[in-house]
Amino acid sequence: MESTLGLEIIEVVEKAAIASARWMGKGDKNTADEVAVEAMRERMNQIHMRGRIVIGEGERDDAPMLYIGEEVGICTQPDATSYCNPDELMEIDIAVDPCEGTNLCAYGQPGAMAVLAISEKGGLFHAPDFYMKKLAAPPLAKGKVDIRKSATENLKILGECLNRAIDELVVVVMKRDRHTELIKEIRDAGARVRLISDGDVSAAISCAFSGTNTHALMGIGAAPEGVISAAAMRCLGGHFQGQLIYDPAVVKTGLIGESRESNIARLTEMGITDPDKVYESEELASGNTVLFAASGITPGTLMEGVRFFHGGVRTQSLVISSQSKTARFVDAIHMVEEPKLLQLR
Repeated sequence: MESTLGLEIIEVVEKAAIASARWMGKGDKNTADEVAVEAMRERMNQIHMRGRIVIGEGERDDAPMLYIGEEVGICTQPDATSYCNPDELMEIDIAVDPCEGTNLCAYGQPGAMAVLAISEKGGLFHAPDFYMKKLAAPPLAKGKVDIRKSATENLKILGECLNRAIDELVVVVMKRDRHTELIKEIRDAGARVRLISDGDVSAAISCAFSGTNTHALMGIGAAPEGVISAAAMRCLGGHFQGQLIYDPAVVKTGLIGESRESNIARLTEMGITDPDKVYESEELASGNTVLFAASGITPGTLMEGVRFFHGGVRTQSLVISSQSKTARFVDAIHMVEEPKLLQLR
């Protein structure tokens, strides 16, 4: 899978990032998302594959762009039988977030990126459009911290794993009313909190890299983004756990579904019989081969954002593979016209 799709999925996220970056700072998050989606779809439909969106922009009737269940790739086109042998093609499941952090892009804030994860069919958890309680931590803490423990307990364990005092730890938490008590507990335990408005995929992945000054992600965010984060963290050997949140009273910002009971019923229909189950990264991204790719839209902890210059564009991307056990940072110059100047730094 990696040798066949590796370069092309980088180009998918690059195209989405470039399209969205043209709307950076213009205050229009919907258009920034829409153009990223269209760019991502267009490039995916040029790849010799049979892909299916398992995490996307929502159900077909609610989101006409890269909806859940949409088929993408050259070999899903009506005349594909003339040049695609179905017996030779692996079916691919794809999770996408063409503009992760639409508000960040719209207002020119750090951390927006185009992101996707792929695996063979059935290799990615089909997360409902609910919320998810998440815990991400560095590889040294994998299997030692636990989402079922309190933040105080986990910070003590994390400090021991990293050989750091608790007051040397930085925990990323989304700035939401539902996290008021969590933030207080983290601070009372002695750790420092970095609040973010959006974009917890980048925050989760940053935990796996030394030198990012991000030691944990805690709190509740969107479930689909949790699966994408889990895919990257599984490849990197980092710790990631997720637990679905289906009670609107817990989230405080609204959920799809009118009530706790209706949300449980929806989970049952999807085959999820234990709504309170804690999922490990290996369960959320269970495929034999998992690939993750992201390209920065605005500058962030892991990647530079898109930079435009006369005649071209510069991007920085990250592709992570469970197959080759690599994390590649890809710096690319896209020559749109005859460039007048190619700047190295």
